Amino acid sequence: MSDTAARADLVSDESADENLDESGRPEPQLVTVPSATRADRLDKVLAGLLPDHSRNRLQGWIESGNVLVNGTPGKIRQTVGPGDELTIWAQPAPDAQAFTPEPVEFGVVAESPDWIVVNKPAGLVTHPGAGNWSGTLLNGLLHRYPELAQVARAGIVHRLDKDTSGLMVVARNDIAQTHLVRQLQARTMGREYVALAHGWLAAAGKVDRAIGRDPRVPVRMSVERPVAPKPAITNYAPARRGSVDPGGRVTEVVCRLETGRTHQIRVHMASLGHPLLADTIYGGKNIAGAVRQMLHARALHFDDPGGKGDVQFAAPVPADMAQVQENIAWNA
Repeated sequence: MSDTAARADLVSDESADENLDESGRPEPQLVTVPSATRADRLDKVLAGLLPDHSRNRLQGWIESGNVLVNGTPGKIRQTVGPGDELTIWAQPAPDAQAFTPEPVEFGVVAESPDWIVVNKPAGLVTHPGAGNWSGTLLNGLLHRYPELAQVARAGIVHRLDKDTSGLMVVARNDIAQTHLVRQLQARTMGREYVALAHGWLAAAGKVDRAIGRDPRVPVRMSVERPVAPKPAITNYAPARRGSVDPGGRVTEVVCRLETGRTHQIRVHMASLGHPLLADTIYGGKNIAGAVRQMLHARALHFDDPGGKGDVQFAAPVPADMAQVQENIAWNA
């Protein structure tokens, strides 16, 4: 059996969920590792046979006993090779159906059979979590697009903070989600933000400082002795400078992300001494009428999982941020 044929047999068995084995689980998929496959760790070999699923998800299947190697529960790091018999019970994503559909308002900029580009309003939480188990974007997506119940996290690929507005892409199937997540990991998905920051930035630059939890304040992220830091890179450039009375100097800043960490732009701008207007967690003040952090994801581009090449989208700043901009006296 060729490697291609093995993949086809494994992925296209649509009847498996309709038949139960003796344990009450759906009938498993049986695969012989093709002769052309190089011996390697089980999770890596499985990822090659099931390219439409992330390796992290496949590792979960292995750890939960849903992958057998020659009839014995597999281990992530065990070596498998040509001729080994794999028994696989495909598992839905852990949170695929964990949340309730609810009518939640959000804008849709564009959609295709593989993705939806959403314009998230400020004040809307992206994903259910502690203190926000309902009324989130995820709940609204499940209500408007019921088929997303079959996709991990209802297709959400990346997040925006509650009080950040703007563009997000949502995958409509597992294949598209894997494709888009890999673009994020490879830093090929383009995301551009506009922010209003305290003070005047003199020139464009880049912040390359790892971000992790603030060891003193759990709700904050930090670049100063962070807990469990992860690499974070933000490119920034001043677009225009102005002032407001009272309040002082303000810079409109365009930020482009190379990574996507929690509060990344907010933390990096604050680390430069230029926190965002109204971002009180990081030292920003409520001036010029701003009542939430002045940050908007205005542009997004990615490689279409459906094969249409690079697709680009834009969204103007929302009314509240536009009003704050109007309240600032910009330099000529």
